[in-house]
Amino acid sequence: MEPKEILKSMNTDMKKSVDHTLHEFSSLHTGKASPAMLDGIRVQAYGSTVSMKEVAAVTTPDAKTIMVQPWDKSVIRDIEKAIQEANIGLNPLVDGGILRVPVPELTGQRRQELAKTAGSMAEDGRVRIRQNRRDALDLLKAAKDDGLPEDDFKRYEKDVQKAHDDFIAEINQHLTHKEAELKKV
Repeated sequence: MEPKEILKSMNTDMKKSVDHTLHEFSSLHTGKASPAMLDGIRVQAYGSTVSMKEVAAVTTPDAKTIMVQPWDKSVIRDIEKAIQEANIGLNPLVDGGILRVPVPELTGQRRQELAKTAGSMAEDGRVRIRQNRRDALDLLKAAKDDGLPEDDFKRYEKDVQKAHDDFIAEINQHLTHKEAELKKV
């Protein structure tokens, strides 16, 4: 594999790691309603497990309420059960053919727990980036064994480390922002 291809692949993988971490952050609620809060919930419906988006429209009519409107009214109880079992601190209310999910105010202790969770999500992202760096360095060492000059190897090695540092800094920046958002009353 060519060194430039290795770097391009590594940058793509690192960007995916950052994007995944940001997606994980969006599942943490800050007391403000967001449809992303229900993204990870799986519903037992039609004899299989499906995502929330496959069985309902999820909207936020205001900052304190999530509204779930099932495509098929017969699965409303399954959706209600899935939200309750997800253990994310939300309790849906059936209102005719829709579910209203009030988002409660966060307590200080819950804010601290969410900040810790955000920290562990960020660490998972940093670990993925370190794995991408290690994989890229392994590929570069293989290229060096196949005839890549030592000077080029050292230059590419510095490029790998710089990309690693930049993506780690990006995750840390997003973590700082998320923690501030979570702790803000």
